[in-house]
Amino acid sequence: MTGRAAGLATWTAALALVAVVSPADAQVKPKKPAAAASAAAPAAAGQYAQRFATLCAACHGANGRSDMPGTPVLAGQHSFYAITQLFLFREGRRSNEGMTAVAKTLKDDDLRGFSDFIGTLPAVAPPPPATPADSARMSKGQALAQQHKCLFCHGTDLAGGQQVPRIAGQREDYLTTSLRGFKTGNRPGYTMAMTEAVSQISLEDLDILAYYVARFPAPAAK
Repeated sequence: MTGRAAGLATWTAALALVAVVSPADAQVKPKKPAAAASAAAPAAAGQYAQRFATLCAACHGANGRSDMPGTPVLAGQHSFYAITQLFLFREGRRSNEGMTAVAKTLKDDDLRGFSDFIGTLPAVAPPPPATPADSARMSKGQALAQQHKCLFCHGTDLAGGQQVPRIAGQREDYLTTSLRGFKTGNRPGYTMAMTEAVSQISLEDLDILAYYVARFPAPAAK
């Protein structure tokens, strides 16, 4: 299977996790009373909020903004993107010892529950930098983001949407590792979009992009 075909298969499988029940299924399976369904939703949300606090917050932060080096910020991230990444970890398509160990214990309902909760976390602004941003690096980073169509996919505010992640204000070390991983092939994607996007960018320019995106001068609101 080619990388493009494998990516499409992964994206399709992840999409199936969040797909609504088809009309045919609805004819076979009795619907829950509206009152029961409305009561179940907050209960499920509360359950995964508690599980996130117990299982995830130590690394990712109680509010989704991690202080741990190399650990991505989840605050402001989209549920569709989150469920895809959890699926990749569970299926062994992404490699991280800690995340793989956790994800392998999750059922499909857990993937939905955690990703839905993550999708409720509002974006959190990064802490004030110890030193002012380097204006030359910021200007070059902005030019690179425009040249390589980062804004086309991730939005002019870099807030992403659906299966495209929010990258504005993400940790610089995580961005650097991810961008370099996409370039070398060590970081898989559910499509080839990122691999193709960074293929012609030098490692030095990838580091400048990470510097710029981590300090992106945009509102933190989702």
